[in-house]
This record gives sequence, structure tokens and C-alpha cells, in this order.
Amino acid sequence: QVQLVESGGGSVQAGGSVRLSCVASGTVGAMAWFRQAPGKEREFVAAVDWRGRTSDYVDSLKDRLTISRVDFTKQTSLQIDPLKPEDTAIYYCAANVNWGERRSAARYDLWGQGIQVTVSS
Repeated sequence: QVQLVESGGGSVQAGGSVRLSCVASGTVGAMAWFRQAPGKEREFVAAVDWRGRTSDYVDSLKDRLTISRVDFTKQTSLQIDPLKPEDTAIYYCAANVNWGERRSAARYDLWGQGIQVTVSS
């Protein structure tokens, strides 16, 4: 079973930035980031296809996000800059989905354990 491991979270002041990384233990297809704030549902943040050439961002955040992936690699990174207090959430890496369903959490085969990002004002 392929596993996903996230890193790079922590506590950051508003206006700063964070770079989250996710590494897969085996070959994966499209990769994505979701987040879940306390008391809220898990929401789509960004996705990148298996070649690293096509990306997708949630409209409300796209001006502050950069998702990256070198062609055919098992790693993806998500940068959020600048951070806002409302970005406080657990961020999850996910992988393996048909590109047309990339915004649906239920369609992903693999999930990481999640990593906390806390933004203070």
C-alpha cells in the first residue's frame, strides 16, 4: 500500500508563508491538497496532474497558492503566501484520482495523515 507523508506545517504569523510537502512511497497519479478547519468540512485547495503540467486551485485562494510537482515525481509541494488566520486548518495530501473528479475528496484513493497549520494574527 502506497503511503503519503506530509511535512512543513507549524505555527506561523499572519502575513508569513508556509510550504507544505507530500511524499509518496510509491508511484502515484494526480496529487492534491485539501484542508479541514475546526467545525468545518474538508475542502479542496489545489491539485496537480501526474506530469506536473496542469494545476487547479480553489478560486477563493488561488491568488495565494502555488502547487508544484516535477514531472513524474512522487512529491508535491503547496506554498501559501501570504497566510491569513482563516488558513488555520489541518492540511491533507491526497493522490490517485481521475483528473475530472479532482475536487471531490471522496474520489481519492490515498490520503496522508494530515498536518496542522496554525496562523496567528
